[in-house]
Amino acid sequence: MAIFSKIGIVGAGISGIAAAKQLRKYDPIIFEATDSLGGVWKHCSYRSTKLQTPRCDYEFSDFPWTQRDNSSFPTYLEVLEYLHSYATHFGVVELIKFNSKVVEIRFVGNHANDPDDQVNSNGYGNLLNGQPVWEVAVQTSDSDTAEWYAFELLVICTGKYGDVPIIPQFPHNKGPEVFKGQVLHSLDYCKLDEENSVQLLKDKKVVVVGYKKSAIDLAVECAKANQGPEGQSCTIVVRTLHWTIPHYSIWGLPFYLFYSTRASQFLHERPNQGILRNILCKLLSPVRKAMSKIIESYLVWRLPLEKYGLKPDHPFVEDYGSCQMAILPEELFEEAEKGMIDFKKASKWCFWEGGVEFDDNTKLEADVVLLATGFDGKRKLRNILPEPFRSLLETEGMMPLYRGTIHPLIPNMAFVGYIESVSNLHTAEIRCKWLSRLADNYFKLPSVGQMLEQTQKEMGIMRKTTRFYKRSCISTFSINHTDEICEEMGWKSWRKNNWLAEAFSPYCSQDYQEQKHID
Repeated sequence: MAIFSKIGIVGAGISGIAAAKQLRKYDPIIFEATDSLGGVWKHCSYRSTKLQTPRCDYEFSDFPWTQRDNSSFPTYLEVLEYLHSYATHFGVVELIKFNSKVVEIRFVGNHANDPDDQVNSNGYGNLLNGQPVWEVAVQTSDSDTAEWYAFELLVICTGKYGDVPIIPQFPHNKGPEVFKGQVLHSLDYCKLDEENSVQLLKDKKVVVVGYKKSAIDLAVECAKANQGPEGQSCTIVVRTLHWTIPHYSIWGLPFYLFYSTRASQFLHERPNQGILRNILCKLLSPVRKAMSKIIESYLVWRLPLEKYGLKPDHPFVEDYGSCQMAILPEELFEEAEKGMIDFKKASKWCFWEGGVEFDDNTKLEADVVLLATGFDGKRKLRNILPEPFRSLLETEGMMPLYRGTIHPLIPNMAFVGYIESVSNLHTAEIRCKWLSRLADNYFKLPSVGQMLEQTQKEMGIMRKTTRFYKRSCISTFSINHTDEICEEMGWKSWRKNNWLAEAFSPYCSQDYQEQKHID
């Protein structure tokens, strides 16, 4: 017989511990497949990995950093310490079952024979009504058999990154099986200790495939490991160019002024904006383009993008609007100038016995190939969710989540950590507060049709903003998105003390402290 509890949470990364803290009154059970909390910060970090924002932009609303005014970016070890302190302080650690992997989920709601009837056109009803809706099979690291648990509400916090690497597919005899060197995905590289990771790279010809944050960090680590007389250069294979920034200052102005204030986001489209705002957004299109051009001009001036052929053809706003903007490590172009990092643009590539071959028929010798090719977070969900829910996960490559949390067609299940913004910690926490109040019956969900309509509007905005829309990013309308969440919870949406700050100051988690919600 299954062990019954009101709420189960899968995953103990930032989303999982945020959900557990907000739902603490229900004593949720948290299943963590590994032996520690922290998610990607624990299992997908390199020695050089740092937060890409200052501390004050990555903190829980009720648990500030001890040195929050320190402008330096904390290391991954400092982030892990902060997350562990938060979880310990609020009694979350004692709720976590470590080394407990969810291997199967099955639907046992009132309409188990016809799950589509569980969610009708009138909406969900209460999330917690005393009856189990989901059963979860959990296997521990010291057992070959699974134990079953039953929950009224299941919160999925496994995230989009880690666990399931994306491995490129190759034609016959063009894959890693013909390569005589070593091939590792960045996920495997993260598991190496310092001695073994340095040994892997030192005095080796290394190729790093990818040009996002993880690939850039890998290339810098490779260059540092090859500083001796026998050192070899590292080559980054760039498949898709993206804009990167060296710091949060553009022509002497704070970066947040361009995209992270009410005034700046007023220039961009948002859901439910009405006819007048639609007209206004069309009229303001030249201003949006100018803002993007100002940033692009600074980056081309500040960084040797044209020298190395790294200037993207698409506007900066498309990378910002898809949450793909990365902060460059200071050493990247320093090492490139020294000849320790090279760049190769190629849309297609494959292996040969001595290295990698490109679509222009050129070959590059290599001893080690590191694949910084990303993760398949949705595959993690598909592996454990039953049908028909598995097939409902995506619409046009995106998860249609109401308020970034509830799938209108999947009953009594919440998803946290699957929608992105500039600060994913803040994005997760405010949605967990919303979820807690929904569980407490402070408000009701709209009908299924209304929720689906809202998700379609949001996905439509993402498609208009960027060609990389499938990442489900709300960064160009994040304040408006949170406004609607606050209004649904009965909170005031404008959180600043005066209109000047409201218009031109960035929003952060501290603006959403509990005591500030009363009108």
